[in-house]
Amino acid sequence: MKWAVVLLAIFGLSECLHKIPLYKGKTAREALREKGLLEKFMETHPYNPSIKFNSALAQIANEPLTNDYDLSYYGIISIGTPPQSFKVIFDTGSSNLWVPSVYCNSYACTNHNKFNPAQSSTYRATSQTISVQYGTGAMSGILGYDTVTVGSIVDTNQIFGLSENEPGSFLYYVEFDGILGLAYPSISASSATPVFDNMMSEGLVVQDLFSFYLSRNSQAGSVVTFGGFDPAYYTGSIQWIPLSSETYWQITVQNVMVNGQVVACASGCEAIVDTGTSMLVGDSSNINNILSWVGISKDQNGQYTVNCNNIGSMPDVTFVINGAQFALPASAYVKQTSSGCSSGFSPSNDQLWILGDVFIREWYSIFDRGNNMVGLAKAV
Repeated sequence: MKWAVVLLAIFGLSECLHKIPLYKGKTAREALREKGLLEKFMETHPYNPSIKFNSALAQIANEPLTNDYDLSYYGIISIGTPPQSFKVIFDTGSSNLWVPSVYCNSYACTNHNKFNPAQSSTYRATSQTISVQYGTGAMSGILGYDTVTVGSIVDTNQIFGLSENEPGSFLYYVEFDGILGLAYPSISASSATPVFDNMMSEGLVVQDLFSFYLSRNSQAGSVVTFGGFDPAYYTGSIQWIPLSSETYWQITVQNVMVNGQVVACASGCEAIVDTGTSMLVGDSSNINNILSWVGISKDQNGQYTVNCNNIGSMPDVTFVINGAQFALPASAYVKQTSSGCSSGFSPSNDQLWILGDVFIREWYSIFDRGNNMVGLAKAV
């Protein structure tokens, strides 16, 4: 909880008292109710009586992200006093913050920054353990509390994971050290409070939302903004989409079209908007149908390859969500490298779709915890 100092200046001029009559009229609530607008207004302007006391600390904070070959986007946070720095993925597909620790002897920890509790005067240990499994990679360890700084936001009482074991070799080869999850607390391992939930409860952000701009082609300029969104990163209007589940940032896709024809999700499908997944993932049957329609097929090695010369003539793949259309041109769903071109779609055995970085690069994404919605606008 944040505290603000209220200075009250009282000028006692007893000989110069002025009485100002007050008149009672309709309240704003009454006026809105009479016009049938109250319910909608309350949905978009939730009542927060403490905000006037918290405004001294509330802010909008930008955290620059490094674009690692369009495969991952990470930024730098610090933990402890004095601060120890870590590169983390800001992941809307998970809810826990964790970093490697000095207690970890795994191969993956040998070439990454490791948190040392003994060097932080503000660290508080717990007896709790944590274990998190990702699509690629996993970690297990212990939980502790310390000051976590993200951009200009200082969260003084944040629970986080200190990894003791990171099995396998995947995490050895990545550039980032750990992960900062931005999904809902309902999916947080060990019921650890997510970082953004702490930011909200402590009144550290102006609005209970955050937004992502992901750059293309390994260029600089990617950013996550806490407490607001920036019109400099998008054009046109924002389309607001209600969540279908407050776990991941999950929404309902009505269908997927190519050349005006429905080619996938004909009866609707569930999808999560996930900054921590590089590809656009869907069930095998639907993804294979999309690939067939856009002219992508497997090569002799079973890989989905693309003739780079065909990109200009390949059709858009359009996702219809909440009545609005979100198109991905071939330049978005085909990855071009010096060694050739490949598909940005990935088939899986899961029925839950993942609108990963392939989608978010085209559509500036706003994650609104105050209203449980995702906002999408055309990225610049």
